[in-house]
Amino acid sequence: MDVSRRPSGRRAGPSRRQDDRRPAPQKRRAPARKTARPRRSPAVSLLIGLYKVLVVVSALIVAVYVGLRLMVKVPEQKPVGLPDQSGGQVSPIVDGSGTNGSGTPDDVLERRKGVYNIFLAATDLEGYRTDTMMVLCYDTNEQTVGVISIPRDTLVARESGNPHLVYGKGGLAKRIEDVSHMLGIPIDYYIKVNIKGFISLVDDLGGVDFYVPCDMDYDDPYQDLHIHYKQGQQKLNGQQAMEVARFRKNNDGSGYSDVGRTQTQQKLLVALAKKVLSWNSLTKINSFVETFNKNVDTDLSLNDMLYFAGQAIDLDPSTGVETGTLPGRGDGVYRGYIYCYELDPEGTLEMVNRMIPCYTRPLTLEDMRLAKASSYK
Repeated sequence: MDVSRRPSGRRAGPSRRQDDRRPAPQKRRAPARKTARPRRSPAVSLLIGLYKVLVVVSALIVAVYVGLRLMVKVPEQKPVGLPDQSGGQVSPIVDGSGTNGSGTPDDVLERRKGVYNIFLAATDLEGYRTDTMMVLCYDTNEQTVGVISIPRDTLVARESGNPHLVYGKGGLAKRIEDVSHMLGIPIDYYIKVNIKGFISLVDDLGGVDFYVPCDMDYDDPYQDLHIHYKQGQQKLNGQQAMEVARFRKNNDGSGYSDVGRTQTQQKLLVALAKKVLSWNSLTKINSFVETFNKNVDTDLSLNDMLYFAGQAIDLDPSTGVETGTLPGRGDGVYRGYIYCYELDPEGTLEMVNRMIPCYTRPLTLEDMRLAKASSYK
């Protein structure tokens, strides 16, 4: 009988499962040594500190600016109509149907919101006669400014007295009324500055760069006025700017007319406006405000000034300001008075509608009160 062989060798034990095997212990790595941060230099630390301060200050300035814009009220506009002798308003003629009698309600004058007319005046050396007159129209919606100069000898249809605009009783209030009637526009506010104030304001701004339009050689011993400048770019202080603004003719009679003088004044005004909007001398603000309070007469309130100053931040004087002089002829005769400046009706109408767009519709000649000379010299 065959006997089966046992396999040689040791008896095989039960096999270990793979998951029961213990992993070999790993060697621990030494912790990485921390590298020391380089120390900041005192200059860098100072710059970082200044930057943080500037961020905080800028945030405060923005907050104050926004707060002021929210607190400042929008200035009032004068109601539609022309001022009467008592200082009230004469409304356009309107019948019971709500029209002006022609049956077309579009003919009724209505103010545009955000458009303001300001009468600018400068007095002579004595401070009594309004020697320079302009109407400034500020459209806060379009950020445009129109400045129209009115020649001092402009003919006004007065029943008595001197018909030249610059003369007549009633002072500044009467001049404003004359201009409002003549051009058919309301005047919302006025600013009047005297010669001394003009000089001080220019000096407070540090002078003004201006192109003198022609050679100026004029002497008036009576007024102690001596004007001597060469044509070309000049840096003018207050006294010099006043002399250039007042110049009209040379000692030999050459020069330019009153219209030429108003054009020079307009350009000088624009140059000053650019200087004001780009002015960054905070140390002179107190002096500027003090000069303004002493030498400028205005019915603008502090609220009104803050509002217009805030709006003017967005105004570009190089593109948003237009100046002009009312067109006409200066050889008119009216009630025996000579050299009256008679306004050209069509030219005046076009200029007023373009540069003083204070109504929702264009003005017509029927809205104006333009005087006509009886003859010409």
